[in-house]
Amino acid sequence: MTQVLPAFDPRLAPIVADEADEMLQPAQAQRLTADGLRELFARPPLWTPELHRERKFVDRPPAEAAVLLPLVMRDELTLILTQRTAHLSTHSGQIALPGGKLDPEDADATAAALREAQEEIGLAPERVEVLGTLPVYVTGTSFIVTPVVGLVQPGFDLVPNPDEVDDVFEVPLAYLMNPLHHRRHAHEFEGVVRQWYSMPYLDGDRERFIWGATAGMLRNFYRMLSA
Repeated sequence: MTQVLPAFDPRLAPIVADEADEMLQPAQAQRLTADGLRELFARPPLWTPELHRERKFVDRPPAEAAVLLPLVMRDELTLILTQRTAHLSTHSGQIALPGGKLDPEDADATAAALREAQEEIGLAPERVEVLGTLPVYVTGTSFIVTPVVGLVQPGFDLVPNPDEVDDVFEVPLAYLMNPLHHRRHAHEFEGVVRQWYSMPYLDGDRERFIWGATAGMLRNFYRMLSA
């Protein structure tokens, strides 16, 4: 029997206090630079991802997928994020990293992430310096996602695909890698309490509510950067 996706406003879900989280420090400033990230991926520290699998929302075969964490080399690094269109079958309307399912012609997850970023937002692969990957993250919709981290040369003109993307924006990496901006939520659905992170970001007068799988992968990236 196929389960339905939970219908709720994640902004209204209770925030769970965690004393351990309150003791965490922002990622080191040196690691929030292009050279710092190159060094980090060249000599990765010993670390353990905090999040790797969500509770399933649907009964469907698993599918391999990849997303790109495109870090633009401005005066301070920024992360490109998208807002998905409302009509998509999964994760509609949510803030997301550019990416999608692996196609048979994709050589690997990195190739898929670069291809999807070009198809979704018009980011040319030659502008991306791939640094490496983060641990696989399994979503509640049965996507087995490999996050690919890359540095992006500025000066691009993005062209969002209107069939998939409503909007594209950037968030300072330092903001996302500061645990003071990470909130842990809990919500009960079908008798099961599910927990996730959110990282709300005020973009001018508009709140960008980053949550779920995207926030989970960013939380893991924070754990790597702070290891």
